[in-house]
Amino acid sequence: MPSNKSVSDAPIIQFTNCRILRSHRLQREDLWVREGKILNPEKLFFDEKGSADIQLDCKDSIIAPGFIDVQINGGFGVDFSLATDDFKSGIDLVSQKILSHGVTSFCPTLVTSPPSVYHQVLPQISIRNGGAHGAGILGAHLEGPFISKEKKGAHPEHCLRTFEAGAFQDLLATYGSLDCVRIVTLAPEMKRSSEVIRELTKRGICVSLGHSVANLSQAEEAVQHGATFITHLFNAMLPFHHRDPGIVGLLTSDKIPAGRRVFYGMISDGIHTNPAALRIAHRAHPKGLVLVTDAIAGMGLAPGRHTLGQQVVEIDGLNTYIAGTKTLSGSVATMDTCVRHFQEATGCSVETALEAASLHAAQLLGIEHKKGTLNYDSDADFLMLNDGLYVQATYIAGEEVWRQDELGM
Repeated sequence: MPSNKSVSDAPIIQFTNCRILRSHRLQREDLWVREGKILNPEKLFFDEKGSADIQLDCKDSIIAPGFIDVQINGGFGVDFSLATDDFKSGIDLVSQKILSHGVTSFCPTLVTSPPSVYHQVLPQISIRNGGAHGAGILGAHLEGPFISKEKKGAHPEHCLRTFEAGAFQDLLATYGSLDCVRIVTLAPEMKRSSEVIRELTKRGICVSLGHSVANLSQAEEAVQHGATFITHLFNAMLPFHHRDPGIVGLLTSDKIPAGRRVFYGMISDGIHTNPAALRIAHRAHPKGLVLVTDAIAGMGLAPGRHTLGQQVVEIDGLNTYIAGTKTLSGSVATMDTCVRHFQEATGCSVETALEAASLHAAQLLGIEHKKGTLNYDSDADFLMLNDGLYVQATYIAGEEVWRQDELGM
């Protein structure tokens, strides 16, 4: 047998009998992995004269990139917006548990909180690779407090802030540090937001528009200054109006700078967005749709009372409300459920549904060379799914980190 020693001593794993999502379509090919990366088999055969050390029969499974959740507030009793002494063990628990939902990377999300919470929590969030310990952390998503009072949703009004003179310094003082921050959601109609958007973008932080009463021209101006994302489209923004479609109008705007794509998050849980609205958004701008869970601490727990930052929320079935109101407050949907609901509601292809939970989020964050695809040399973070899009196994860096119990299938 030819030696694999020419480049690396690491074992080469060949996943056979599968359909791989590559170049936007499911292809009958094998997947080759070594040292946590996806290998080009041609280079392996012809340049290294190598072959597989281990072959795994995937039994006709779909192999797709691991899901990336850029908006998740917590789950399994853990609330990322609560400053606790054991915050690190909480984030570890969530990152471990979401492996079973196909999530291999995520952005822990903090809702509007007092500065003291940001100062305590953010130093405890570190960007890290995923593995057997859990999904990788891509950086924090800070949703607020620089948002609109009129569209605060489940965010506590007493913690909301506006930009004062020296707006960016004000933001820095509020958060304490931007070291591990990946996304900031703000309302673009706020005075001085343009300079903040420019400064955040300059630092490689993604600016998202949300919890806002912005009109379309204010939203377009924000995009021209560098904003690239919309936080949970349709929720917590002005409803679409034909004379001024507001932030929703960005999906078909002709004022987006050349070469720039605006992405938008959607909570595809059957609660936050009517299936017809989901279909409208998808048909208007399919390549920008990013599935997010917006999951709260109550995800994975029984109905009842739970927290979302400073607020108490009640879970009733799949509905989550601020206690005593009918104001929606995040979701208890899991990412794999959102993928299945999206595919069913829109009638889109399996490939499209899977890419909305992987590729598009990677493109939004500028990491599509490493995550969100199964291209050669990218990270071997992937899922095995059956035809119903139920996750059968989750792999990070080519290692199996979760598998469905056969009895539970």
